[in-house]
Amino acid sequence: MTRTNYLTGAEAMVRMLEAHGVKHMFGLCGDTTLPFYDALARMDHGIEHILTRDERHAAYMADGYARVTGKPGVCEGPSGGGATYILPGVIEANESSVPILAITSDVATTSRGKYPLTELDQEALFKPLSKWNTSLDDATRLPAMVRAAFRAMTTGTPGATHLALPFDTQKGQVDEAEIWADARHCSYPTERAAPDQAAIDAAVDILAKAKSAIAICGGGPVLSGATDALHRVASLLDMPVATTVSGQGSISETDPLALGVVGSNGGIPATRAVVDEADVVLFIGCRAGSVTTERWRSPTRDVTVIHIDSDPMVIGANYQIEVAICADARLALEALAAGLESREGLAAQGGAAKAADAWEAKLAAYAPLAASRETPIRPEAVMSAMMDILDDDAIIVADPGTPCPYFSAYYRWQKPGRHFITNRAHGALGYSLGAAMGAHVGRPSVKTLAVMGDGSFGFACGEFETMVRHNMPITSIVFSNSVFGWIKAGQNAGFGQRYYNVDFNRTDHAAVASAFGVKSWTVKDPDDLRRILKEAVEHDGPTLVDIHSQPLHEAAAPVSEWVA
Repeated sequence: MTRTNYLTGAEAMVRMLEAHGVKHMFGLCGDTTLPFYDALARMDHGIEHILTRDERHAAYMADGYARVTGKPGVCEGPSGGGATYILPGVIEANESSVPILAITSDVATTSRGKYPLTELDQEALFKPLSKWNTSLDDATRLPAMVRAAFRAMTTGTPGATHLALPFDTQKGQVDEAEIWADARHCSYPTERAAPDQAAIDAAVDILAKAKSAIAICGGGPVLSGATDALHRVASLLDMPVATTVSGQGSISETDPLALGVVGSNGGIPATRAVVDEADVVLFIGCRAGSVTTERWRSPTRDVTVIHIDSDPMVIGANYQIEVAICADARLALEALAAGLESREGLAAQGGAAKAADAWEAKLAAYAPLAASRETPIRPEAVMSAMMDILDDDAIIVADPGTPCPYFSAYYRWQKPGRHFITNRAHGALGYSLGAAMGAHVGRPSVKTLAVMGDGSFGFACGEFETMVRHNMPITSIVFSNSVFGWIKAGQNAGFGQRYYNVDFNRTDHAAVASAFGVKSWTVKDPDDLRRILKEAVEHDGPTLVDIHSQPLHEAAAPVSEWVA
């Protein structure tokens, strides 16, 4: 196992990851990582290390992996540039309450202050942008600190952690007796916080007397596995259930009580009206941020609000709260359901009728666009084709820009749970390709798609080599319109159509992907769309479809405000 008569820090790191049930890790090699890679090469550990082409995508892969498996994702990279490259993925995961562990190797502690190549203060760099982070300067403390990282990631509100691993620590001596893990921290969420019964009773009183209540779900119900409990509460009250973009999957969107996405990105006037008419709003695992509330105008400020969240700082940040329930979403909703079931004569909130009317209005506007044979191809036509072709258990990972509002408004998820992933915390372009790869590794039995604009393609295309090397049967779809579309739409709507520095040359994305070994097509004719998408989805290997599509500033996108 080892070339020494003791366990080195690098070997201890491998053993600690193994003890925590880690089966996959995503990362990129560097000088300061050599002892760690050597340990991975020599030891029998059962961890598949997937070499990526940059550290940012390693973190995005860990993020997608964590979202579909319920286990922390692990990524790694070298010091200096590697640490700065991996940081965007750590920030996105942390702000999205997704547990990933980023390990960045570092220069030796004895070299600090001597201007060694790639030196930077990693602990200071990651401190404000992760849930927990430390530098492993003492090899004897490495196992305890790894346990602390997994404990921080999986308890309370999940989040991202970071460990700096200095070169000399990787060669230091570790007591083998310290190699153990707490099984509770191998998945998330764990050590769930139960709700205060007095708060539950108060919420039940309000909901039982409400005439027009609505639930608005953020990412919390999906992260906590609260979909069944949510359905119990909504059914008892005949209450409509709306979601944020991140909250999609809280309820099946074909459920009679599902209103769909609300807010400025994916909402429409009919869904906004249901929110505005509510006398009680139940926020569940939702930050009530600018997009969800259309800059805190919908719901209105005078509505009665009940707020469930695992983070006490979220509750009451944007709305005056009548009842605060600081708890795990699943436990809180189960307690609410039990309280409501004990009440007789609950008044129906008319949720099924409201949801049906809203969907009827939405589909009336959508249907002619989805059936259009205009060129460039309308994004609505792509949504329609994909819903006909894909199985109900498919995973779609969408970048911001063109894909997000259309999937949020029009793609109807047939099952609750994690089937849609998008990076709503910071919205960095280039997320979908890496996250889709991580999702595929975590759930290989279902079809996974990465959907992006051509701006995002430019951020991410190097990872097609990784996809081909591992023969991942992911289908990538590019909305090709040679523009940073969201920004041009904002210039169109709010800045007098003064278009500045948003347009670029059209790339032959199919040719680029083909050069990496991806089977690729270009679609310009709407009559070819379904046939080619079906062929791409059914192909047993990486595929890409480059669709010449309508740009957002010319489209009827379901977006009420371009700058939220």
